[in-house]
Amino acid sequence: MTAEGDSGPVGAREPSGPVQLSFAQRLLAHRAMDWSIALALAGGYMAALLLTVADLGYARDEGFYFGAGKSYARWIDLLFTDFDRAMLRSSVDRYWGNNHEHPAFIKTLFALSYKYLYLKWHWFSEEGTAFRFPAMVMSAASVSITYLWGSRAISRTAGLFAAASFALIPRVFYHSHLDCFDMPVLSMWLLTSYVYWRSTVGGGLPWALLAGVLYGFFLNTKHNSWLFPGVLIVHWLVMRGPRVGRNLKVGHARVPLALFTMAIIGPVVFYLTWPWIWFDTGNRLAEYVAFHTGHVFYNMEFLGETFFRPPMPRLYAWLMTAGTVPAITLGLFLLGSYRALKEAYFDVGAGVFARFRSRRALGSDARRHKSARSFWLLCVLVSYAPWISSNSPIFGGTKHWITAYPFVCLLGGLGFDWVLREIRSLSSAPWLGRIAAPAMTLSCLVGPLAMTQNSHPWGLSCYTPLVGGAPGAATLGLNRTFWGYATGSVQDFINDKAPPRARAFVHDTALQSWDMMVKDGRLRKGMHRQLGVAGSNIAVYHHEPHMLQVDYQIWTDYGVVAPGHVGHHNGVPIVWVYTRP
Repeated sequence: MTAEGDSGPVGAREPSGPVQLSFAQRLLAHRAMDWSIALALAGGYMAALLLTVADLGYARDEGFYFGAGKSYARWIDLLFTDFDRAMLRSSVDRYWGNNHEHPAFIKTLFALSYKYLYLKWHWFSEEGTAFRFPAMVMSAASVSITYLWGSRAISRTAGLFAAASFALIPRVFYHSHLDCFDMPVLSMWLLTSYVYWRSTVGGGLPWALLAGVLYGFFLNTKHNSWLFPGVLIVHWLVMRGPRVGRNLKVGHARVPLALFTMAIIGPVVFYLTWPWIWFDTGNRLAEYVAFHTGHVFYNMEFLGETFFRPPMPRLYAWLMTAGTVPAITLGLFLLGSYRALKEAYFDVGAGVFARFRSRRALGSDARRHKSARSFWLLCVLVSYAPWISSNSPIFGGTKHWITAYPFVCLLGGLGFDWVLREIRSLSSAPWLGRIAAPAMTLSCLVGPLAMTQNSHPWGLSCYTPLVGGAPGAATLGLNRTFWGYATGSVQDFINDKAPPRARAFVHDTALQSWDMMVKDGRLRKGMHRQLGVAGSNIAVYHHEPHMLQVDYQIWTDYGVVAPGHVGHHNGVPIVWVYTRP
């Protein structure tokens, strides 16, 4: 005889019929499935990046970060062999002074990957790929986080679409390969946002503490982190609703715990993880801020005109987004944004927004959804906000607002979910419900997949059909390329045609980036690289309108006007190589 709820005596037969799982068991199974999908997405994206990295030349900025990473790696060696000496100002200044105008967290990861994954454990045969690996991991993690947030705040199908559409933005795919800060800062913005949101929807103290730590690393990644507190404050005001002013007056305004942890823990983590600011802290922080608030202006072509300094065209960010993000992704983003505003803030009557919805009118699930969708909208707005001003410098194209893209895709997932529900409501047939999701997912992702596949390895030359692709963008006068990374696309011709002990004019390729291509075996050893045309045997020219005089200089010096080889994307010349007769 057994008490109610016992499992019965050992060896007894199991009752027939399906086993009823408790709510906790079902929840754990659901979360385990979500994490399995998230890890599969990260693994798949990571594999795609590693399989396509070999023919992607090194961008200018990567060359500078190779040197910084090696310098930091030498300090890490000193730290483990002579701790007291490593902590001296002379040692810190010697090793951390390299590229000190940028924060150190990501470059420290580059250094660790180089030191352990390349030099010690030999995971990579290419030194450059070892430096690139941490940014690849963070890019893959961003795909997973996008899925996790979308599945929790919308649906699993919507989360999958959001993650896949984010991964299949061609310029996101390009930047995901690089030993640079742009995808890492996107990842830190996204991860910190997700953890902060979890802390406000029942996550409690552990999530709030984690948010504080992550914001410290976010600060030590890139200066985009300076904009982030604006998102948090406005989000808090939005979620508290019209009563926030009255509550502040009487001292009853409930402020999220994570705001305190981020304000306290964040700066401490930032300070501890950037040795350069351990000494003369005030002056060095002031120098850091001044460098970025007064950043040097580089050129950028837009609609046939090259801009070297402000005022920059206010249309730039919006047209470049429309021309480089697949139209289906942007269309569903606009639909999802409308849906988010309608559901969270307004009742709809007679086809117009009729009444602002109070916080009390929303249930707990609705408040949680409103919190996520408000956060996504604010992150998009704040990421683009600097380019509302015509005085913000534009020197890197779409990477300036790349932090907005996962949130664009999450709102796109909301639009996707809405359309899917409408399709399912058109018929009660069970087969329609079964095929609707995969059919719609395939139809919405086949275009972005084809664009991303076609874009490699010409990521910064890729444009969407909305502007006519790369040929249409060239006709419109949109920038074809920059950063000198296209050398990787002509490396085979250089290796084949350069004479023994050639002197190569590398043009826009950073010398450090050229050297890394030699170390990795992509370019033949024995060539001397130089920044002047005179005396060279082979010359690389990366086309930008303001650099045409370099092309003319090669014609004059070499006595030829026709390049030996032209690297092109969809018929648009991007980079050409001259050989001296």
